[in-house]
Amino acid sequence: MKIAIVGFGRQGRSAYDYWRSKSNDVTICDNDTSLDLPDDAGRKLGPAHLQGLDEFDLIVRSPIVHPSKLVEANGQEILKKTTTVTNEFFRACPTKNIIGVTGTKGKGTTSTLIAKLLQQAGKTVHLGGNIGIPPLDLLKDGIRPEDWVVLELANFQLIDLAYSPPIGLCVMVVPEHLDWHPNLEEYFYAKKQLFAHQGSEDTAIYYAKNEYSRDIASAGKGKLLPYYSPPGAYIENDDVIIDGQSICSTDEIKMLGKHNWQNICAAVTAVWQISKDVDAMRAVLTTFSNLPFRIELRRVVGGVKYYNDSFATGPGATIAAIEAVPETKVLLIGGYERGNDLSELADALINNSDKIRKVIVYGASAQRIADELNKSRFTNFTVEKPKDMQELVGLAQKTAKKGDAVVLSPAFASFDMFKNFEERGIIFNEVVEKL
Repeated sequence: MKIAIVGFGRQGRSAYDYWRSKSNDVTICDNDTSLDLPDDAGRKLGPAHLQGLDEFDLIVRSPIVHPSKLVEANGQEILKKTTTVTNEFFRACPTKNIIGVTGTKGKGTTSTLIAKLLQQAGKTVHLGGNIGIPPLDLLKDGIRPEDWVVLELANFQLIDLAYSPPIGLCVMVVPEHLDWHPNLEEYFYAKKQLFAHQGSEDTAIYYAKNEYSRDIASAGKGKLLPYYSPPGAYIENDDVIIDGQSICSTDEIKMLGKHNWQNICAAVTAVWQISKDVDAMRAVLTTFSNLPFRIELRRVVGGVKYYNDSFATGPGATIAAIEAVPETKVLLIGGYERGNDLSELADALINNSDKIRKVIVYGASAQRIADELNKSRFTNFTVEKPKDMQELVGLAQKTAKKGDAVVLSPAFASFDMFKNFEERGIIFNEVVEKL
């Protein structure tokens, strides 16, 4: 079979490993002409890499490639030959015990918590998707029919998903990725595909305080179940409660920030459908701390705490960091421009101005941030043009005083200066370690 893998990032490489065989003729199609490709793969690189795909029997779309780009270059019929690594995983997975998690804010933390809660309850769990391991690579782990799979799924993976898991979960949803989607309607449509194929025996869990989340979870026939409100898990009298049982006190939760209470309630609600082991849940929730690059305390230097929140690629995540970090803050905000609404971020800075030493604005989005802050009459910021992360952290170090916190919480993607948020976070850590 002639197979085209369109896009050769992490999931494209996973697709190559999965489909390569003596009976398949695999060609890698990518705009990047400098890629280091396997010797036994065909190659179609450069600006014309999407053209002429109708010569192939199967096209595997990588998440970064919008389906519309395939249509523009080849016509609507090309989609009949197109699949994704996520669709193939659902088709080939040996277990149907799959929990899919989507949304905008908190899906990575929630997915990880679900996996840890299930493991503590004695289940064998495989965690992947948009977080960590590509879906097809999970199949290398020898998944058994009784195992559980937890998939974090982003809009890029969901837009053409043809399957829905028996348990789907939608965390908070806010407008995002408008550099990839032409409008909000398509962004919401993509998220809905996680639930669109559910039957009446399936479960659709949603964040009770977010109408977008409820609407997305309502796309199929799954039984709707809210969290952060009964009958799902919720917070009452400073306890995490479900079905009238206290799991733990919020004072015992190690994760920083009240926004993580939402993620905890989401995870507890999902796992409660499988296991009601309260002791196992308590053991996880009182020991698990923030994931890397999510308001992660890296080091204390000269009485100043340095937090890495590089994962904050949208204003909502930065607002959460502003509210979560208790110290007076030097905030590092800026990055690749995606056109997100900044008004709520400006309001959060104003409302927390007594706990902000300075906002250092940088990157490709700097001017728009400055314009929004001036418009809102927040003046405690400076626009800088650092050549690299070392210079940016140096500016923050000079500004911070003993007892303060320097917080990298960009509110923007990283592509103006870095390959991705992980590279941005890793370099921040390296710089901080040398202070």
